[in-house]
Amino acid sequence: MSSGERLPGGNDGGAVRVGDTVRRVAGAWTPSVHLLLRHLESTGFDRVPRALGLDDQGRETLSYLDGEAIGHRRPWPAWAHSDEALLEVAGWLRDFHTAVASFVPPPGAVWRGGETWRPGLIIGHNDAAPYNAVWSGGRLVGFFDWDFAGPVTPEWDLAFTAFSWVPLHARHVVEAEGFTAFEDRPRRLRIFLDAYGWEGDLGAFVETVRRRVLASVDGIRRAAAAGEPAYRRLIALGADRNLATAVAELDGFPV
Repeated sequence: MSSGERLPGGNDGGAVRVGDTVRRVAGAWTPSVHLLLRHLESTGFDRVPRALGLDDQGRETLSYLDGEAIGHRRPWPAWAHSDEALLEVAGWLRDFHTAVASFVPPPGAVWRGGETWRPGLIIGHNDAAPYNAVWSGGRLVGFFDWDFAGPVTPEWDLAFTAFSWVPLHARHVVEAEGFTAFEDRPRRLRIFLDAYGWEGDLGAFVETVRRRVLASVDGIRRAAAAGEPAYRRLIALGADRNLATAVAELDGFPV
């Protein structure tokens, strides 16, 4: 079988396209992720890849989401910072959380991210960021890269998605991505949360974003210290320091 066309983006082994499928290195979490994707398919939520098992090389096989992705481009395309994108992504996340709410992982399910599952948690995507989105005709096709799916509260998943799309990352990071309208971020955050249906206290939500990003910093550093290559690359790129800067810059965020 052909090794396939390398797809742009990714920090963890990458992915290749073979026909209408995507092949990626499987991990201990892959069977659990495939159960999740099959559950979503059974509910009619079709804006995710379909799980197609493993190929003859032992790679996980997923359906290909056809459209435009950011890949390695800098700055990002204008649609990534539009109000329309906020509405599309918030709607996707709301519908995904509704569809996944009825999914109960089997005992012993292995996840790469999140907590130990218990009632009241969902299996969140945990990385529904612009670099994992596919677009076509100005509409969100769906999100790929479900490796970090795992048990979290809906608010925790919402917090990282808002962080990624508003965006609330460090100024120097989002400037390189083409976003400079920093004074507009409070309005954009409200647009996003309103479209999702969030009705909680805005100040409390920003604090949840801070805690969510700090958890990412801690997770990256612990995994790198344990010798995991993908996380060591993130440390080398300064990802942990950039996230820590973002948390510091959220002090005094107007709500």
